[in-house]
Amino acid sequence: MSFKRAGGSARRWALLSALSAALLVLAACVSPPSVKLSAGQTEAEMLAVMGQPTNRYAMAGGLQRVEYAKGPNGKVTWMVDLDASGRVKSVEQVLTPQHFSRVRNGMSSQDLLQLLGRPSDKAREFRGRESWSWRYENNDCMWARVTVADGRVIGTVSMMFDPQCDRSY
Repeated sequence: MSFKRAGGSARRWALLSALSAALLVLAACVSPPSVKLSAGQTEAEMLAVMGQPTNRYAMAGGLQRVEYAKGPNGKVTWMVDLDASGRVKSVEQVLTPQHFSRVRNGMSSQDLLQLLGRPSDKAREFRGRESWSWRYENNDCMWARVTVADGRVIGTVSMMFDPQCDRSY
């Protein structure tokens, strides 16, 4: 009887170890990769670490926002804010529900790009409207969509099923 307990404990231990390893792998897949940038680094150091940006945006007070759209289908976008002297002020991953909630009806398409970066997809609609969509890391196969017309946001963000998501499960 004590042999079965020892064997049962070993099996439980092996199962827990396997589950822990699987959770670590899953967490690595879900979490956006980190970047090795910190406040105070120079623009040259940023470029050495990140490479060429996908876009740049001039901001008030001499600040500059530098966009790095990364990942498959643009699921991660890093925005690096540089101060007037060209030093890193902040770094953040912007394709998140918190950033999507900042989209406002009537905001300019330029402000939208400064907030979220380039969209993963643009689709023409009726009456000169476009739908801009951003893929982002989530467990629900969703993407964020915004309607833009005449350089302005119409409405706010809609969450929709991503047409490229594998729904075979």
